[in-house]
Amino acid sequence: MAPLIELRGITKRFGGVTALDDVSLRIEPGEIHCLAGENGSGKSTIIKVISGVYTPDQGEILIDGTAVGALSPPLSIAHGIQVIYQDFSLFPTLTVAENIVLNSLLKDGRRAINWRVARRDAIEVLERLGVQLDPSATVETLPTSGRQIVAIARAVLADARLIIMDEPTTALTGKEVDNLFRIVRDLQYHGIAVLFVSHKMREMLEISERLTVFRNGRKVAEGPISEFDEPAITRAMTGRDLTARRYDWVPTRGMPRLELRSLTVPGEIYDINLALMPGEVVGVSGLIGSGRTELALALFGMRPGYRGEIWLDGKPAHLQTVQQAITEGIAYVPEDRLSEGLFLPRSIQDNAIAGSIPGYSRGGLLDFRRARADTLDMFKAMQIAAPGTDAAVSTLSGGNQQRVVIGRWLMTGARVLILNGPTVGVDVGSKAQIHAIIHGLARDKGLAVLMISDDLPELVQNCNRVVHMQQGRLTGELSGDALTEDAVGDKLRFRG
Repeated sequence: MAPLIELRGITKRFGGVTALDDVSLRIEPGEIHCLAGENGSGKSTIIKVISGVYTPDQGEILIDGTAVGALSPPLSIAHGIQVIYQDFSLFPTLTVAENIVLNSLLKDGRRAINWRVARRDAIEVLERLGVQLDPSATVETLPTSGRQIVAIARAVLADARLIIMDEPTTALTGKEVDNLFRIVRDLQYHGIAVLFVSHKMREMLEISERLTVFRNGRKVAEGPISEFDEPAITRAMTGRDLTARRYDWVPTRGMPRLELRSLTVPGEIYDINLALMPGEVVGVSGLIGSGRTELALALFGMRPGYRGEIWLDGKPAHLQTVQQAITEGIAYVPEDRLSEGLFLPRSIQDNAIAGSIPGYSRGGLLDFRRARADTLDMFKAMQIAAPGTDAAVSTLSGGNQQRVVIGRWLMTGARVLILNGPTVGVDVGSKAQIHAIIHGLARDKGLAVLMISDDLPELVQNCNRVVHMQQGRLTGELSGDALTEDAVGDKLRFRG
């Protein structure tokens, strides 16, 4: 049987940059194929070649064994190729049913719509996927997992033969990932191939049958998933061995850097008692909605109606505004760095000084010389890969963008660093470097770090203890030999 789609010797250049260099790839009918690689390795470019967005400079594309020449988006869709991007490309103000049927209506060129039939079709495809969603609900009211299901249902209804999922688990909880994998296997059962693009090695090993790894625009590894393990995938992606070491914190005497006494935000978090010593990296686990983010927002001055006490280095702090939190030495790196953490069109320097502009003001004017010097120091300390501090943040990889966000807050003289999903969407090489930087800041500068993450290996490897939240309350703590992935996972399963 011929491959569903085969790419032979694909090369794609952008100016003087070769994004894909003589890449070949084949996907069989009904196959779950994983595509891995660091940011900038060529994954996004190959997706856009398959979907017809980019025309390759060299090479050929075959579908069902027949050369098709250059694809266009309509032609790619006509061949049954559907892409689910990270933003899902949905219409938030339309209903679930409307979003599901819209592509099929456009594909068929219908000028009149029978909404009763459209609703029936949407319900049927949702039932086929084994999920329950209200077809009349507007998409903007759905959680991330619900929006993703709508995007998958839309692709299935459009007679997809190959569904490309770009980083599909980035914002999902463990239970939601399990449900997604069930849906992916059901798609395979119905003969639909899935190209699963991910940074997460454990997910690759669990869901895929074959794995292809890109590095610097070239294919460097390919084969059955049984031939790979985590170190082998890491080595293929980065070209080097990355050894993960658990964070070793040496207990210190003295005042806690951060202490919470019966911290309560009515309706969100209740009676939180927690102390972080200088140099500690304390993880926070829990399902989405457990109160993890609300705790972070309260500490960053975004919940002025809190009750209880917040102490910093033995002194009470009153955090009623974000500026008060920054002045007290608290920094917050949000989970969504693109919409909440960065000014994408602006330079690295503009982003770096955004959190400490009053400190660079003299008589209403900015001291650009000192701002530039401090930005250069941060640029080097955070190991940001860019031509210079004038580069627009939008041109950086996800890992380097995250370093800019962290570095910005460290320029404020932070004593407490709150990280919400610190390496979401970051490739394995950058993830290891970010973790090493965080450890160095905690160990060498006495920074207290609160790390919120859904990534269990990240919590276990990088925290000296992990606390668990459920329904706005702290419900347990793990440390020492008891701090294992299985133990943290058991708490999530049992509590959630």
